[in-house]
Amino acid sequence: MTVKSYTNNDYLLFDDPLKIFSAMIDDIKRAEIRIFLQTYKFTNDSIGQKFRDELTQKAKQGLDVYVLIDSWGAGVSESFFAEFINYGGKLKFFEKIKFSFDIFSRNHRRNHRKLLIIDSDITYIGSANITGYCINWRECVIRIKNDIAHKFEKIFLNDFEISNKFYQNKKLSTRLIRHNDIEIIRDVPGNIRQPVRGKFKKLINAAKEKIIIETPYFLPGSSLRKAIIKAANRGVEVVIITPLHSDLTLFDILRDKYFGLYYKKQIKILQYLPSNLHAKVMLVDSKLFFTGSSNFDYRSLRFMHEINIYGDNPDLANLLKKHLHQTMLDCTEFNFEKWRNRPYFQKIIEALLVPLRHLF
Repeated sequence: MTVKSYTNNDYLLFDDPLKIFSAMIDDIKRAEIRIFLQTYKFTNDSIGQKFRDELTQKAKQGLDVYVLIDSWGAGVSESFFAEFINYGGKLKFFEKIKFSFDIFSRNHRRNHRKLLIIDSDITYIGSANITGYCINWRECVIRIKNDIAHKFEKIFLNDFEISNKFYQNKKLSTRLIRHNDIEIIRDVPGNIRQPVRGKFKKLINAAKEKIIIETPYFLPGSSLRKAIIKAANRGVEVVIITPLHSDLTLFDILRDKYFGLYYKKQIKILQYLPSNLHAKVMLVDSKLFFTGSSNFDYRSLRFMHEINIYGDNPDLANLLKKHLHQTMLDCTEFNFEKWRNRPYFQKIIEALLVPLRHLF
């Protein structure tokens, strides 16, 4: 497996976690005014400790440093950040786990966004959490150096403000934000307003030549599934890239249930071999791109706060095209015969998991 970092003008693309973390730490060290960090997972290991220590040092220097971590995904508590807080760092845990009559639905609505914004000038957006758990995974994180950072700062500060408010203005929180040839696409939990699903569907329906979807968790709902099949039926080449084995075994069993259907519809399924593939990318006709924190599954589209970028910026599209090409070099094609002859017991498990598909 070859790992690269791709660069083009104001944009960098990282798919190796060690390079992602190294670049982030370097930018944090150079920060002079403010740092905003938002993540789903932040764990107490060598990676989490390194980030905490560098953020603490910046708070000690008098910078405005804000950290927002999802309570469900957090592997640390407030005490882990005691020195950071003591020097004036601002810390919040998004939607703390609460016991109530709707304990499941309430606590399942998580903040899955990943952002690092520095000095109103640099933005990191993508798939990687702050944890050593993913150190060998394949990720996709974009570093943008321009004034789009101002818009991401506003989004972050709003998230920080509402971090423990169950109700929010969903229309405002999902409003499309444009910056030149890039759009910021956000999702919040809910069944009605689902901007990410809408954008996915619009991209699939508009495709003329080729659709590439790279995701760790491929389990689209019926409307997206139909859109993908219709695209293949009208002659669009559809390629799904997903890990052979993700970090969720039960999810893989349920996901695999539908692979035979896609194969029969001439949809190409590539399975990444070296490790878990955690990148989230869609590229349509080699020019329209979508990347960020959203997975291509029920849970992400219904229950998660997500953030992504979409557009036709040729520099970004080219970087993502190179990234996807490299991913595909380390994949194997879906084996239909092996799938067709899978154990009967596995088919039973698949059937039992279908009603639980929203939980993964």
